[in-house]
Amino acid sequence: MSSPEAGPSAEPADALPAVAPQLRALRRRASLTLEAAARDAGLSPAHLSRLETGQRQPSLPTLLSLARVYGTTVSELLGETAVGREAVVRAADMEPTTVGGWTYRQAGSPGRGMQALRVQVPEGSQGDIVRVHPGEEWLYVLRGRLRLRLGETPHRLAPGDSAHFDSLTPHRIAAEDPDGVELLFVHTLLQSPTAALCLGPTPGDVS
Repeated sequence: MSSPEAGPSAEPADALPAVAPQLRALRRRASLTLEAAARDAGLSPAHLSRLETGQRQPSLPTLLSLARVYGTTVSELLGETAVGREAVVRAADMEPTTVGGWTYRQAGSPGRGMQALRVQVPEGSQGDIVRVHPGEEWLYVLRGRLRLRLGETPHRLAPGDSAHFDSLTPHRIAAEDPDGVELLFVHTLLQSPTAALCLGPTPGDVS
């Protein structure tokens, strides 16, 4: 496995916000020296120094590693201000949003390190899309049957079944039944337009 430093460390300047001051402030808040923070994140001190002085932009794997070391979220590393976050989300407040045939209802507070959703997946929608992105995902089948492919391994999930996996594993989700499937879905959320990468349709299907 390669270290975070070995990734695409020379991204375009507009790929991520300028995070240098925030990286330095959060390291100091964690009471870590440059050398200690770099060691724990799998970086060289020189590389971390260049990130903190704005000479280099961090890759997403690097941001994940630094967030873990500093005990924070990627959102805070990027300097985003969290909006007011309620602990309880009422069913009446879960406004539906439909994208690509899927219907999403926000089941958790915004601005946190995880995103919780209630998702309705109709039969035949987005089943040929392969998703790959940093983080983890957990899903629980509420209604219907789900086809889930993780890498090259197909799975069928019934109501009450769940799955928890590293979302860097290529994965595909499709409804097994004509009436679709309804899921509870939780994933770690990177506040960046480059967080989610859809690789597009691939030959074959979950069998």
